[in-house]
Amino acid sequence: GGSLGAMQCLQWSIAWPERARHALVIACAPNLSAQNIAFNEVARQAILTDPDFHGGRFYDHGVVPVRGLQVARMIGHITYLSDDVMNEKFGRELRSAVNSATGYKYSTQDVEFQIESYLRYQGDKFSEYFDANTYLRITKALDYYDPAAEYGGDLSKAFARAKAAIIFWGMGISQHTHGTATDLELLDAQVLEAKSALLVRQLALQQRLATWQWRYVRGETLKFAGE
Repeated sequence: GGSLGAMQCLQWSIAWPERARHALVIACAPNLSAQNIAFNEVARQAILTDPDFHGGRFYDHGVVPVRGLQVARMIGHITYLSDDVMNEKFGRELRSAVNSATGYKYSTQDVEFQIESYLRYQGDKFSEYFDANTYLRITKALDYYDPAAEYGGDLSKAFARAKAAIIFWGMGISQHTHGTATDLELLDAQVLEAKSALLVRQLALQQRLATWQWRYVRGETLKFAGE
């Protein structure tokens, strides 16, 4: 994990139960919500509507859809942080003061707030190395993933194939990405599928971000030390 990597880990434990003995699933959801898909679509449209995209054949034209990639990454980073965390990290802090009573430049072009600076930096950095077509396909793969779909929406039936000892590790960072509700959905499905499973929950605070860990081991006993 997280995200797509965790979904791959989860899928391997379901699709190849004889080959997956242990799985560490980090920041994962069993599927994306409508809001998750909506954010991905806006990010894709930023790339698709960039004049330098050229239907995906931009390398033939000697260009890269830099502006689209920048905006797509900025959208992504907004979803990675919750409102509370973003306020704590950046607040309304200005990047640099100017000679005015408010400290504002009253400009639509200049970077004034620290959050603006952060998003632009992330977008600029991302556009220097990431392939636009790869970004489009990765976000669609995220949208499509739903292991319960072929089991009538029953996630516990999907997990019935898995034989691995699975540890779920979730970061309570944003309500827009893979948050508490989706993590708990995964866990509920595991427990329903195997009544004898041992589930241990650890709750800690790291820089005021809630981190939780659940261990799910079929037919085993775990000793868990401390909070």
